[in-house]
Amino acid sequence: MKTLNLKQVREIFWAEIVTEEEKREYRVKKTQNDYSTDIRCKWVNFTDYLCKNGDITQKQADRYTL
Repeated sequence: MKTLNLKQVREIFWAEIVTEEEKREYRVKKTQNDYSTDIRCKWVNFTDYLCKNGDITQKQADRYTL
């Protein structure tokens, strides 16, 4: 089974999961802790969902960051 890489997961997250208002917060040079709590919580829930769905491994879910 082929899993999603970090770039693909980030692209899906920013395109499908966050609201338009939250998308304005996106910056290439921001690290995970620079984003709002809402965005970080959505990221964790999103990667957890992908892991449970089999799209990424548990190791990837633990390692992937915004």
